Amino acid sequence: MRQGLLLLICSALLLISGCASTGRDANADGPRIDRISPEELARLIPQPVARLTLDDLVRLTKEGRSPEQIIAEIKATDSMYDLTPSQSVELSRQGVDAKVLDYIHESREAAVRNQLADEINRREKQKQSEVARLKSRLWQQQRYYDPFCRGYYGLTPYGYGGYGRHFGSHFGLGLGIGRPLGCW
Repeated sequence: MRQGLLLLICSALLLISGCASTGRDANADGPRIDRISPEELARLIPQPVARLTLDDLVRLTKEGRSPEQIIAEIKATDSMYDLTPSQSVELSRQGVDAKVLDYIHESREAAVRNQLADEINRREKQKQSEVARLKSRLWQQQRYYDPFCRGYYGLTPYGYGGYGRHFGSHFGLGLGIGRPLGCW
């Protein structure tokens, strides 16, 4: 009985000590995340353009138009709204249908998401081109300093200059046969 209790306590302590570590050094730097400043975010988010005003929405509702007709009118005028919650409540009190209000909010949200996704894609392409440029630079440096590509003291183990009729005082066949990858 006593050994079972001791075994239970030891296993609990072992379990707790295993959960206490994160498996990562506290000082290790993670990937750098580029944050968007508030000014840049304001520039990225599409500005609302209401060619069909909120008063026009209320007027169309009171004229008896259906929500689908009002939504079609919003689409036709290419209007975009940035409504506050109080404006939405006030429009609802004045009789504007919930479908119209939902469309207004959903279209605004979709426009913001699309604009931010375009910016993220642009930044990602820029990062990828920078990585490709750095890889190319590293590859060139490797070729320059690799003794199998450049050779020691004028002795190039795979021939002089790579291909063709380049014979000289260098060691090798002169045809580039068997050159390591990246030494071309």
